[in-house]
Amino acid sequence: MNHWVSAVRARTLPLAVASIGMGGFLAAAAGQFNFQVFVMCLLTTMALQILSNLANDYGDSVHGADNSARKGPSRAVQSGLISHKKMKLAIGVTAVITLILGISLLMMSQLSTLELYVFLALGVLAITAAILYTNGFIPYGYIGLGDISVFIFFGMLGVIGSNYLMTGSFSWDLILPGASCGLFTVAVLNINNIRDIDSDKVAGKYSIPVRLGYEKSIYYHYFLLIIGLLCAVAYVTINYRTPLQFLFLLATPLLIVNAQAVKNKLRVELDPYLKQMSLTTLLFVFLFGIGQL
Repeated sequence: MNHWVSAVRARTLPLAVASIGMGGFLAAAAGQFNFQVFVMCLLTTMALQILSNLANDYGDSVHGADNSARKGPSRAVQSGLISHKKMKLAIGVTAVITLILGISLLMMSQLSTLELYVFLALGVLAITAAILYTNGFIPYGYIGLGDISVFIFFGMLGVIGSNYLMTGSFSWDLILPGASCGLFTVAVLNINNIRDIDSDKVAGKYSIPVRLGYEKSIYYHYFLLIIGLLCAVAYVTINYRTPLQFLFLLATPLLIVNAQAVKNKLRVELDPYLKQMSLTTLLFVFLFGIGQL
C-alpha cells in the first residue's frame, strides 16, 4: 500500500488546493462563494493531479527517464513495486473518477448549455493532457511543453475556471492571480526538472532545464518566482482597498529560501524543496485570500 501512496505523490497536492483555493477566495471576496461547488472543484482538481502523477510514473518508466541514474526518489513502476499492467489500470480508473467528478461539478453549477459543453471540453482536455504528458508516441513533456500545460491547467484554468463556476462571471484582472498560481506551480516542476537534468538528457526528455542548461534554468526559476509575485502585486494595486491586501508578501522570505536552494544546493539535494515550494504556494494563496477578504 505504501508504494501506491508514494506513486500518488501527496506532496504535490497542495498545488491543486492552491489553485482552487485562490478561485474560492476571490469568489468569497465578491460575495459569491459556493461551498458545494468549491468542494467539488477541489476534489476534481486533486483527482486530476493524482492522475497526472500516476501517468507520469508510468510514462517516465516506459520512456526511460526513470532509471538508476536519476537523482530523485525511485518511482513505483521503475523500481518494480507496481507492475505496468496495474499502473495502467490505476490510470484508467483515476481518469474515469476524475471525469465523473468533473461532470458532477458541472451539473451542480448553474451553467448555460453552451457553458456546460465548453467546460466539459476543457475537462476532457485536462484529463487527456494529464495522461499524455509522458505517454504516447510523442509525449509533450519530452519536448519541453510541460511548463505551459502546468501553467494553463493548474494556474489559469484552476483559478479562473473555479471562480467562474462559483460566480458565473469573468474579469480580465483574474488573469493576474491565475498567473501567480500557474508560475509558482511551474516553479515546482522546474525544481524537479533541474534535479533530473542529467538523466532526462540521456533519456531524450528535453525539459526546459535540459534545453536551457543548468545555469540558465536557475535564472528561469528566478523569473517564475519574481513574476509570480509581481502578478499578485499588480492585482492588488488594481483592486486596492486596504494595506492588508498585501499580506501575501509575508510569503516572500520562503520564496527567497527556495530560490537560494535552487542556486546553491547540489541537484541531488533539491528534492525537499519541491515540497517546500508546494507548501509555500499554498501559504501564499491563503495569505492572499485573507487579504482579499
